[in-house]
Amino acid sequence: MARSRKKAPARGRSGSGGGGRAQSRKATPAPEVEVVEEEKGLGMDDGIAIVTAIILLVAFLMVDRGRGMFGEGMFFK
Repeated sequence: MARSRKKAPARGRSGSGGGGRAQSRKATPAPEVEVVEEEKGLGMDDGIAIVTAIILLVAFLMVDRGRGMFGEGMFFK
């Protein structure tokens, strides 16, 4: 017959003697974090959005002026 193996003791259970947690339960101190304030004012993303809006408005007005030469413009006739 085959021999049976002994089971290893369960770990982490109280009273098993299997070497549960050996570390203390004291909380480790949190690492220091440096707080950095953001710059005030407009950033690169804001500038790109504003310039794009201005260019689109100017393009619309130029097309309308071109159509206005033929009497079809909304603002220029």
